Amino acid sequence: MIYLSQFSFPDIEVEYSFTMGEKRTCYDTFYPFQILSKNHLTRLDFEPVTILYGGNGSGKTTALNVIAEKLCLTREALYNRSNFFKDYTDLCSYEVEEPVTRDSRIITSDDVFDFMLNIRSLNEGIHQKREELFDEYLDSKYSSFQMRSLDDYDQLKKVNMSRRNTQSRYIRKNLMGNVREHSNGESAYLFFCEKIKENGLYLLDEPENSLSPGRQQELLEFLEDSARFFHCQFVIATHSPFLLSMKGAKIYDMDEDPVDIKKWTELSNVQAYYQFFKKYEKEF
Repeated sequence: MIYLSQFSFPDIEVEYSFTMGEKRTCYDTFYPFQILSKNHLTRLDFEPVTILYGGNGSGKTTALNVIAEKLCLTREALYNRSNFFKDYTDLCSYEVEEPVTRDSRIITSDDVFDFMLNIRSLNEGIHQKREELFDEYLDSKYSSFQMRSLDDYDQLKKVNMSRRNTQSRYIRKNLMGNVREHSNGESAYLFFCEKIKENGLYLLDEPENSLSPGRQQELLEFLEDSARFFHCQFVIATHSPFLLSMKGAKIYDMDEDPVDIKKWTELSNVQAYYQFFKKYEKEF
């Protein structure tokens, strides 16, 4: 499925005209101007799976943020948005083959980290409440309570409940169990499975973060199935060799000048892995 078919960025001449016409002088950066144009990237044409590959500073994350902003995609975490971000996106244009659905979104590594931190914070709050209930149980069970008015009714219920139940049963009845806290890799993988639904355009920024090689391959299979069977389109910024090997993916090498389309086996990052394991092949 293809929702977004083409996206155009301003070229060097358009950027130069804007920056020269900008009268404010209190800014020391015009970001995201002069990021994508430095390697003459002016247009991306998309397949069901399109991958932006490149090192730090290549502009792959910037490209995703610009596309997400222009298409008004749902997002959760904040991102590096400068005073000139709207000016830049106003100069961009795009074409779609199908209307972009409401479930479409951009997912970043910050979204995944926030998700894991929220689970931990929730569990810490539950743990603290559990300790308070331990004290409440003992106070209620062994207190010499006498009900004097209706204001004491809630306390009466606590006393009766504590005297009819063991400590562990009292805690269970008054407190939800801990949300299961998975490992970072499990949580990250489950986050993607939860957020990626049928019929949507999804921009993924380095989804391999926090994932082991095994989990990356599981995510690879999940994304391939989502694109093939569930009408999803993906634009992925990554340098993971596992994700770069995705079947049918169109890969832009953002390190090249001009930006070029390559096979995954031609990329320098993949070649580095290949040469390393080839060197120690006899040890396997």
